[in-house]
Amino acid sequence: MSRLILFNKPHGVLTQFTAVDGRATLKDYIPLPGVYAAGRLDADSEGLLLLTDDGRLQSRIADPRHKLPKIYWAQVEGVPDETALQRMAHGLDLGDFHTRPCRVRLIDEPQGLWPRDPPIRYRKAIPTQWLAIELREGKNRQVRRMTAKIGHPTLRLIRWAIGEWTLAGLAPGQWRQAAEGIS
Repeated sequence: MSRLILFNKPHGVLTQFTAVDGRATLKDYIPLPGVYAAGRLDADSEGLLLLTDDGRLQSRIADPRHKLPKIYWAQVEGVPDETALQRMAHGLDLGDFHTRPCRVRLIDEPQGLWPRDPPIRYRKAIPTQWLAIELREGKNRQVRRMTAKIGHPTLRLIRWAIGEWTLAGLAPGQWRQAAEGIS
């Protein structure tokens, strides 16, 4: 029977098991042999990471041909207007690639959100805004590049969901085994 692990990756943790210069890795949190990450999440991003010991399931989750929807919560600098959100939703030219259309909307700060360690930088004169962004692709630092392109740099980024799996009930650094399956 294959295993599927849901992990709430804290800020600063590398998405690998091999140690690197004393930095925190998955090995510091997940004591299970033979599981591997199905995709990646930047060290400065937080949130849902799926791990499995099943190569076919790993491919199904991570392979670009089968991209599952991923929902991110991004705290950005400033408050994007409707024009900026529409630009982002329709796809942006980021120079090395053009993003696919996505869903993006303004949201209130998510309830029950844990404090980030280290905290984000706050500036009295510049408000922040939370966005919910749903992508079906996942290029390197894509959300951060998209929000910067519309003039609202990302201050904090949390992946809330991948397909049907969410962070619900998982504190940073916690993991649990999930029922396998992809709808």
